Amino acid sequence: MMVSIGYHEPKNTTTVANTVSADSTVKTDQTSVDDVVATGVAAGVAQSSNLPIATSVANLAVSAQTKSDFAQSTNTTTTKPQIIETNTTNRTVTSYTAKAGDTVEALATKYGVSAQTIKWANNLTSDAIEDGKVLKILPVDGIIYDVKPSDTIDSIATKYGVDKTRLTLYNDLDVSGLVPNTSIILPSGNLPENERPGYVAPAPAVTTTAISYYAGSGAGFGGNTWRIAVGTPDGPYAHGNCTLYAYNRRIALGLPVGGNWGNASSWAYNAQKDGLVVNNTPSVGAVMQNGGGYGHVAIVESILANGDVSISEMNAYVSGGGYNIVSGRIVSAGNAGQYLYIH
Repeated sequence: MMVSIGYHEPKNTTTVANTVSADSTVKTDQTSVDDVVATGVAAGVAQSSNLPIATSVANLAVSAQTKSDFAQSTNTTTTKPQIIETNTTNRTVTSYTAKAGDTVEALATKYGVSAQTIKWANNLTSDAIEDGKVLKILPVDGIIYDVKPSDTIDSIATKYGVDKTRLTLYNDLDVSGLVPNTSIILPSGNLPENERPGYVAPAPAVTTTAISYYAGSGAGFGGNTWRIAVGTPDGPYAHGNCTLYAYNRRIALGLPVGGNWGNASSWAYNAQKDGLVVNNTPSVGAVMQNGGGYGHVAIVESILANGDVSISEMNAYVSGGGYNIVSGRIVSAGNAGQYLYIH
C-alpha cells in the first residue's frame, strides 16, 4: 500500500487594517486549522502503517501545531482591569511673575481658572496686581490648603465643601495620606467668609460724614469703608496724605504716575497734560479723583459685578480710615460715574 502525503507550510501574510473582509479573515483562520488536522491525520496513518516516513510526518505535525498555537497566542490580548482610569490632567501649581498692567481677570482667562481662585491662592483683595509679584496659579478652580496636624480628610472635605473622593484621588491621599505642613489642592473648594483675603470682623455701625476737604459737596466718595493698613513709603508727596498713597500704589502696579502733579484736585488736569487718558469710566488700577478744595484721590482696586467700584485710599476721615491709614471703600455704581479716572 502506498500513502501519499503532502504539506505546504502556511505563509505569513501582512494585511492593512480595514482592507480585508470578514469572510477572508474567517477563511485564513480555517486554513490554519485544516493544516493542523491534515498533518495530524497523516502522521497517525503513517505511524499505524509503520511507514519509513512516519517520523518525518510526525515532526511535521508537531511543527504545524506549534505554529498554530503561537499564532493564536500572539493574536490574543489580555486586558487587566483598572480600578481607576489614568488621569493625565496637569495637577501642578504654576508660578507666575506679574508684569505691569496685569489684572486678576486677565490671568484668570489666560489660565482657565476663576478670578476668585487666583485671589484666594495669593491673598489678593484687589483685581490689580503689583508689578513683579510672584503668583501661584492653581490648575483647577479651588483652594490651595496647608495641612495641619489635626486635619483629617473628612474634616477638610466638610469645612471647605469638597467631594471627599475627588479630594483623595486628586492629591493621591489614598497612597500617602495627609502629611502635616504640606500643601494640597481642594478642587472646587469654597473658603469660609472669615478666611477670605481682606476679611475684617464686623464692627458696630458708625455714621460718619466726610469733610469738605475731599469734596466741594462734602459727600466725599461715600459708601461702606474698612481699614487695610497703616503707612506707605515716603515719596514726592506729603506724608500720610492720599496723594502719597496713590503715587506709591500706581508705582507698585507698574502704572504711570507723575511726581509733581500737586494737590489731588489738580491731578486729572496734570495727568492729561502728561498724555494719560482721563475720563469718567473706572478701570482697575485707575486713579479716582474728586475735586473741590485740596481734592482727594484713590485707586480703583476692582469693579464688582453690579457695577460698584472697590477702591483703596489714604487719609480718608471715615470709619476705618484717617491720617496715614490705608482704608477700603465701596462706591456705588450710581455714584461712580461722577468722578474723574486717570488711566
